[in-house]
Amino acid sequence: MGNVMYAYITHPDIAPDFRTPPVFDPDFGFEKQRKPRTIISTREQLDRASIRLDRRDYCVDFYLKWMQCREKNFPFVKSSCHHQQHDYDNCQYEDYIIRMKEYEREKRLLARAKKLKIKEAYEALNQ
Repeated sequence: MGNVMYAYITHPDIAPDFRTPPVFDPDFGFEKQRKPRTIISTREQLDRASIRLDRRDYCVDFYLKWMQCREKNFPFVKSSCHHQQHDYDNCQYEDYIIRMKEYEREKRLLARAKKLKIKEAYEALNQ
């Protein structure tokens, strides 16, 4: 509820739209280039494994290993594949944290840009 109030009612001008790509350069504010996130599996491998489209995110490699373990150790999945499941769940959590940090970064950069724009307008008025 708090994010809805912030994004649509109280601060719609500086709340990032999560459905669009980021407005600012991903490396803005960092000294070195950030390491790009990659997926090891190819589209053909994912098609052969019948991985659903909603599972094809940055954690799909961990998901694929978990599903292969489940298939290999079927009756004893819980005891045999808990490491793979933990790796996948941990990857999902880290991905969520990264997305939230990117959202907050975008929100702060939009607020900074708004503040700079107001400052420039104020200085132009005083001159």
